[in-house]
Amino acid sequence: MSTQPQYAVGIIVKLKSGGPEMTIQKANKDVMTHEFTGSYKCQWFAGKKLEDGIFPEDSLELVKPEAKGV
Repeated sequence: MSTQPQYAVGIIVKLKSGGPEMTIQKANKDVMTHEFTGSYKCQWFAGKKLEDGIFPEDSLELVKPEAKGV
């Protein structure tokens, strides 16, 4: 378990195994110690429906922004 989150709120990630792009909503912290637990609450849209879930840091990877050509 990492002591500091690798991803900040608002960063776009996806599961290493595939799936939709998700936004980091919250880095989960232990209620007693306030230390990072190693997981994140993420949210994404499935059509028009907003979904969310909790995922371990090791299962996520950063989505690199696409270069916008002129």
